[in-house]
Amino acid sequence: MASEATPEVIGQLASMGVGYRSYPVQRNGMNPVKDVQTYLALRHALRELKPDIVFSYTIKPVIWSGIALKGVSTSRFYALITGLGFAFLNGGIVRKLLTAMVVRLYRVALSGASRVIFQNPDDRDLFIDRRIVDEVKCALVNGSGVDLDRFSFVPLPRDGTVFIAIGRLLGGKGFREYAQAAQWVKDHYPAAVFRLVGPMDPSPDGIPMEEVKGWEARGWIEYMGATEDSRPFLASCHVFVLPSYQEGMPRTVLEAMATGRPILTTDVPGCRETVIPGENGYLIPKANPTALGERMVWFIEHRDEWARMGTRSRSLAEERFDVHSVNRALMTLLELT
Repeated sequence: MASEATPEVIGQLASMGVGYRSYPVQRNGMNPVKDVQTYLALRHALRELKPDIVFSYTIKPVIWSGIALKGVSTSRFYALITGLGFAFLNGGIVRKLLTAMVVRLYRVALSGASRVIFQNPDDRDLFIDRRIVDEVKCALVNGSGVDLDRFSFVPLPRDGTVFIAIGRLLGGKGFREYAQAAQWVKDHYPAAVFRLVGPMDPSPDGIPMEEVKGWEARGWIEYMGATEDSRPFLASCHVFVLPSYQEGMPRTVLEAMATGRPILTTDVPGCRETVIPGENGYLIPKANPTALGERMVWFIEHRDEWARMGTRSRSLAEERFDVHSVNRALMTLLELT
């Protein structure tokens, strides 16, 4: 089940013999009325369908389907935690209250789970430490994986120096630090290019388009808009950057690795699993535009390292993040093999 799908996606599912049924969910909102509607819709659907297995991922589907399954004893529930989200970022009293509420909801939802699957060990340990879930129920997979055929190795462009960041326009993705670092680097290396690709996001953490356009007007970045296919943008860049505050396992980084790009990301849960420092890229502290800018300068001044690091990124993607291997691991955890 999903919140909505295009006719093309529904058709593809039908061709595989998969039925589709929508339900209302406000992915980023905090409207309790909308959340109750999500819960009631899921409760009705699950009691009608009585599925053998329910596999949910991302915060709201995990919470509300887990709670909605109370009383549906015929279903086994599996939850995939793809990241902690806005509620777990550090902040003031309002953020702390939100975190406390989400923790309570998770405890209720996951109490009946057969297995809770995490994409990095830090998130798993946090859930255990906060007594959200028992350790015996926990399992790990290497993110959602990457299709190594779709995201094939592409040689680095011969000319120029192009950094790129791809993701939803969220403060937690570190894009403000990316813009600040780009400003500083361009003062020293004005020919360097910094591109940003991604859609607006209605989350409370969303970056307004006016702010992004302001960075572009000052000449710090080139905003390329949103895309359904990151491959052309990855093919035209030399170094992939994601200064995120936290991730489950960043899909965009895995795609960049498969394409053969050096990676510059933060030493935070989810991101740190994608980089062996000095081999396929570097890790920098989160929320630190100075460290980010300094490492960007290192890349500019060590062009001869790019190809080696990009090749190592591809080999790590093959070794650890092949989507077929990840899917096999998931099927085993769901007891479907």
